[in-house]
Amino acid sequence: EALLLPYEEAMTRQDSLTGDWYDTSAHMLWIGDRTRFEGSAHVEYLRGVNNPIGMKCGPSLSADALLRMLDTLNPGRDAGRMTLIGRFGHDKVEAGLAPLVRAVKREGHPVVWSCDPMHGNVIKADNGYKTRPFDRILTEVKGFFAVHRAEGTHAGGIHIEMTGRDVTECTGGAVAITQEGLADRYHTHCDPRLNAAQSIELAFLLAEALNAERSGAKAEAA
Repeated sequence: EALLLPYEEAMTRQDSLTGDWYDTSAHMLWIGDRTRFEGSAHVEYLRGVNNPIGMKCGPSLSADALLRMLDTLNPGRDAGRMTLIGRFGHDKVEAGLAPLVRAVKREGHPVVWSCDPMHGNVIKADNGYKTRPFDRILTEVKGFFAVHRAEGTHAGGIHIEMTGRDVTECTGGAVAITQEGLADRYHTHCDPRLNAAQSIELAFLLAEALNAERSGAKAEAA
């Protein structure tokens, strides 16, 4: 995330051959849901560098505002420049994402659609721990793919926060982590992550859903 502008500015370099500017702190930079408003310093900085850019899209973003942001950040409509990362929450993804997908499709903006099922599904457990229920994460992922299937657009992928360690930070999943069990191995210094078992489970459930969808499409075509 291109959040700390003094740091990003210090890492900005000009290509000696093309004259284009790049932020060398990362290949792809993204702008958060709270900093991507029109006229923000973050938008002004990112429109001036040639890195690929991701932009979080949440319930507060209207279709018109999204189109204006795309015109600002990618006026040349360069393919590969923009990735739109939905982060709506399990109960808002289908209603919130569909209008944005339709608007972008209608205007012909070349974007990659990605799903962040983590940030919109944070809850505070009864014992005070910040957590994310596995079933809500899975529901948002399924809703993301359902919207693109209905709109005839391409779902580009998902973005999750995970670790290979056996932490207890997100509840649920086949490992059945409870709110009472969060304290066992709650190691994060920021946001709760899926552990190794939960991450693999999510990947397999998504693969099964996509395979079932593909099999159904083949059957209909036949």
